[in-house]
Amino acid sequence: MHNKGIAIFGGSFNPPLNSHLELAKQIIKNVDYIEKVIFVPVSTKYNRKSNLISDIHRYNMLKLMCIDEEKLEVSDIELNYGRQLYTIETLGIFKEKYPEYNIYFIMGTDNLKDLHTWMKPEEILKNYKIIVLERNEDNKEKIIEEDKLLRDNKEALIIAKKIKPIKLSSTIVREKIKNGEEVDAFLKKEVLEYINKNGLYML
Repeated sequence: MHNKGIAIFGGSFNPPLNSHLELAKQIIKNVDYIEKVIFVPVSTKYNRKSNLISDIHRYNMLKLMCIDEEKLEVSDIELNYGRQLYTIETLGIFKEKYPEYNIYFIMGTDNLKDLHTWMKPEEILKNYKIIVLERNEDNKEKIIEEDKLLRDNKEALIIAKKIKPIKLSSTIVREKIKNGEEVDAFLKKEVLEYINKNGLYML
């Protein structure tokens, strides 16, 4: 088994926040063997996210956010596919692309609770490692113990103890932009300039 790993960070990134950037850096620093994190924005074909701005804007903002970060990348794999990919499919694509790496998937406890409803959850847990991040007041250990699927596959779950959970959501930042409030503290300068230049989230 090869030790080195790549962590896949999926999400809407609508917009990408400093907290997303910090989280990726913390994972590289605190999770053994992770050599890089790849941001994978979902496409607008993802029908549960009807408030998404266009794929190209979110992709461009992520690229700007990662511009000086050699261990962070952005993939447009889900944006360019003919339909919305299931997570198991996306992970399989990365596994083929990087056969010399272990593939990890970053997941908040909000999604971990619902993992049993995803496509082929047993296969995800069998073939990949999940880096579990706490959201809100969730207790990671309690969630795992109360779910048979998670409990039976505990070895696939990495509880990243030193990583601070994200407290701020992109929804709140979008509201602040819409209301004309200051958001400099939440967004990288290049990302904020892009938002202002393109008039994003202002309506």
